[in-house]
Amino acid sequence: MTLRAKIIRALALLALLACRPEVQACAVCFGKSDSRLAVGMNWGIFTLLFFIGSVLAGLSFFFVFLAMRASRHPQPGVSETPAEISANTSHS
Repeated sequence: MTLRAKIIRALALLALLACRPEVQACAVCFGKSDSRLAVGMNWGIFTLLFFIGSVLAGLSFFFVFLAMRASRHPQPGVSETPAEISANTSHS
């Protein structure tokens, strides 16, 4: 048996297996929206949304924190020398 014949047989077997109704759709798409599989899938979706949302919120709060911290501590000018900087801060 040649390699080409083996590939054709494997593809034919996969096509036959793909025609079965059990592999075509999940319980929600197949029409049983009240099954335990559908409930579990919904919980999984909400869990993933919670984790993704909390990570994005944490990153957002971190960058807001950095922006607020940077606005409280302005950078000294490029033309100022270290002696001028220390003189300005000691009188404040």
